[in-house]
Order: sequence, then structure tokens, then C-alpha cells
Amino acid sequence: MTEVDEQIARARATMARISQDYGGPARDQLREQYRVHGKRLKRKAIGAGQRLAFIAIVNAIILIAAGAAGMVFPLGIFGALGVLLLMVAATLLIAMAPAARAPSEKSLREVDIKALPAKTERWLDAQRPALPPPARALVDQIGLRLETLSPQLGRLEGRDEEAYEVRRLIGEQLPAFVNDYARVPEPLRKVERNGRTPDAELVSGLKLIEQEIADMTRRLAQDDLDSLATRGRYLEVKYRGDEAPPAA
Repeated sequence: MTEVDEQIARARATMARISQDYGGPARDQLREQYRVHGKRLKRKAIGAGQRLAFIAIVNAIILIAAGAAGMVFPLGIFGALGVLLLMVAATLLIAMAPAARAPSEKSLREVDIKALPAKTERWLDAQRPALPPPARALVDQIGLRLETLSPQLGRLEGRDEEAYEVRRLIGEQLPAFVNDYARVPEPLRKVERNGRTPDAELVSGLKLIEQEIADMTRRLAQDDLDSLATRGRYLEVKYRGDEAPPAA
């Protein structure tokens, strides 16, 4: 079990203990918080794993090339030392290389709609450190909403109006809204204007966007929900409709 798996397991165990004492909204909120935390840890673990795999591949290529060269002419001590230094340098370069850049706001307007939720989530995650804590929590919630919405978008073929609304909200309005906040000078973000601070405006707008994404997901899943309910009623009639009433 990796360190990330252990952290996730401990978080789940803690949530299970707390859920024995608390219920309702508090328990649901804790569950969402641990889900977000676990998702972030897994994302970091995947990124670290990809780097390690790339390091292993590059070093293997260096060793194979050195072995092939050694068959033509002896490398000697200095050659072997050079190969070792080359491997160390490659390892350090890959390990210290900056992470992949987040998608640009322009790319969100152009990407295929099926990939839009994942791209928008990556873009939001890159903006997260510059946002106030209440807004960060909402960004995490929006990330979960986007994750739930994503599978539904594969069924939008022929539903151009709904596809347009999805793209407009999460590919245009959401990034533009966050960027509007980012352009406000930091000293002014807590200064009231028309009865509300820019920080409060940001939180209020993100709440609306989070709720609208949830509503979109429900609307796109409506056919499946109706089909499930209809099939359930059919099964009730088919297999229980002829049952004799219980004896008095």
C-alpha cells in the first residue's frame, strides 16, 4: 500500500468514526471534504508516478545506448562515470521539471465538449491558490460537479442547445468570472462596493455556478431517471402484481 493509499484509508476510517456520532448534513459535508482530499492526493500520486516512469525509461535508454557503445569500443572507468553522471543529470532534470501547464482560457472555448469538464477542472485547480478560502471550497465542489457531469456529455449529440449552454457556462462564463476577480487589486478585494466586497461577489457567483452545474447534470440524466422509474414500475407489476394479498 502506497503512502497516498494509507492517507486515504486513514481519512475514510476517521469519517466512519465521526459518522457514528454525527449524521445528516454534517456527515455529508465531511464525506465531500474527504472525497475532495482523496482526489487531490490521487492526482498528485499519478503525477509523481508518471515522472518516476519517465525517469526509469530515460535511464534504461541511456544504459542500452551505453551497452551498445561498449560493444564497439571500451568505455573504461571514465566512460562508465560519464554514463552515471548522465543518468543523474537526466533524473534531476525530469524530477525538477515544472508540472504540465494548465489549459488556457482560450483553449476552454475551443476544446471538444466531452473533454471540457476535465479541462475546466484543471484550469480551476491552477487558479485555486490565488482565491480566498471560502472560494477554494467552492472550487472543490465545482470540481466534483464537473466530474459527475462529464459522463453525461457523451449523450449530447443532436442536442445543440443544451451543448451550447454547457459550453457557455463552464467554458466561457466560469473562467471569465474568475479572471474578473483575479484582475481586482488585492487590497480592494475586501473593500465593500455597493454593499458587497469582491470576495463576497466571487463566493456568491461560484455558488450559483456550482448549483447550475448540478441542475444541468440532473436535466441531462432525466431520461435515465425516467427510464429507471418506468422499468421499476414494470417489474413491480410483472412480478408482484399477481401476488396474493397477505392473510389477515
